[in-house]
Amino acid sequence: MKLAATQYAAVEGRAECVVTATEMEAALDRMAGVLTERLAGRDPLVLCVMTGGIVATGLLLPRLHFQLRLDYLHASRYRGATRGGEIVWRYRPSEAIRGEHVLVLDDVLDEGVTLDQAVRACHEDGAASVLSAVLVEKCRPHQCEADVVGVRVPNRYLYGYGLDYKNYFRNARGVFAVADEDV
Repeated sequence: MKLAATQYAAVEGRAECVVTATEMEAALDRMAGVLTERLAGRDPLVLCVMTGGIVATGLLLPRLHFQLRLDYLHASRYRGATRGGEIVWRYRPSEAIRGEHVLVLDDVLDEGVTLDQAVRACHEDGAASVLSAVLVEKCRPHQCEADVVGVRVPNRYLYGYGLDYKNYFRNARGVFAVADEDV
């Protein structure tokens, strides 16, 4: 679904900044420190959870100063909607995971369904170990917990730094809460 320019501007105009770009960059630096401490020397396989995780992964990787490899998995629940549905696997790199130390990296921990399924899939596919990291965690009950979290935010519909609103705003500099009338 495409947003008309007037709809886009209206959503953007009503949104509230909950994490600034400066705060997000500091969170990425903190995450990199923790991940370096836990993964340096393990030659991990980093799995970016598409599509939202691409921004977090792209910003985090240059901060990781150790040997690693990159791949992705694609498990989707939202597909442009504002409510999550059933997990649909678009790509699961099963063979690449066997015997590897894996870092699953995603944009947001909302209900935890996607992250839980991704971590389970890695274990099922024979990973030696699995560590999970999310850039943003909503303050609410989750199906699973992330091992490393960038920032914790209120339980609202968010966009920016990889999180989207109807497939838009992933490139916003900061994390913004959508106004209730737009959800």
